[in-house]
Amino acid sequence: MQFPFSLPQNKEFDVIGFGTNAVDYLIQVPEYPAFNSKIELTDYTQAAGGEVATAMAGLRRLGLKTAYIGRFGTDAAGDFGMRSLRDEGVDLEFVEQIDGARTQIAFIIIDERDGERTVIWKRDAKLAFDVVEAPLEAVGRAKVLHFTPHDVKACLAMAKRAKEDGVIVSVDIDNLFEGVQELLSYVDIFIASADFPKKLFGTHDRREALREIKSLFGCGIVGVTLGEAGSILLCRDTFIETPGFAVPGGCKDTTGAGDSFRVGLLYGLITGESVEESARMANAVAALKCRSVGARTALPNVAELNGLIRGL
Repeated sequence: MQFPFSLPQNKEFDVIGFGTNAVDYLIQVPEYPAFNSKIELTDYTQAAGGEVATAMAGLRRLGLKTAYIGRFGTDAAGDFGMRSLRDEGVDLEFVEQIDGARTQIAFIIIDERDGERTVIWKRDAKLAFDVVEAPLEAVGRAKVLHFTPHDVKACLAMAKRAKEDGVIVSVDIDNLFEGVQELLSYVDIFIASADFPKKLFGTHDRREALREIKSLFGCGIVGVTLGEAGSILLCRDTFIETPGFAVPGGCKDTTGAGDSFRVGLLYGLITGESVEESARMANAVAALKCRSVGARTALPNVAELNGLIRGL
């Protein structure tokens, strides 16, 4: 089955991302600590993360042209985060460092038994974009606009511009924000975390929720990620259930697995794959990411992605 929309051609970028970046402090422990207890950590590291920044780095590693729109603080973490994207070859024309702001950080506790993580994060309000600050001129330079809706009004302005320019709009959403329902009516690709439909509609029936999302907002593709179980997408009237891949060498860390799923799905879209094959790519990228600690550490190149899909 083909994607139910046409990509614009002759664009400078394949994907432009607007939204979150972060610097993660990842702490590995033998098991998740009980309340009011002490536990000795096994190891810890600093690594670059953030949903959209990670997605742009992952797509760039697969050979696509990407740009990131976002803000960092004027602190050491901001320098580190920007350098991580620059080193990947992500375009930073629309990146700013905000004087006096602190770069978004996350402390992430990783249970070594299965690689599952708990995230404790903080985003400085100074990093937010107001609607008048959204760089609308950037949107028409890409085939796809991918965002997280933390700054809903700015995202809405950019999504409206994308529709005017024929740009495909993709959202990574895992929580409710004020005004998000209006925003979703401009979205073509809606991928959420497994528990988001319950937050939106109060139902555990994922298929029912996906049908409702598609009916309400008119998204061409709606879906949820299911961790190691894979994913389920709804395209037109067909559900596409795709099993997950086993993580080569075992799962070390699930941080950024959902971001990586979006990488594979958008890569499939941009390279002309079917929805079914794009879903397989998405699950494969997510599995490969989990090989190492950190959201971007083990993001694959094309050879690694093809190797897992083909069983090589």
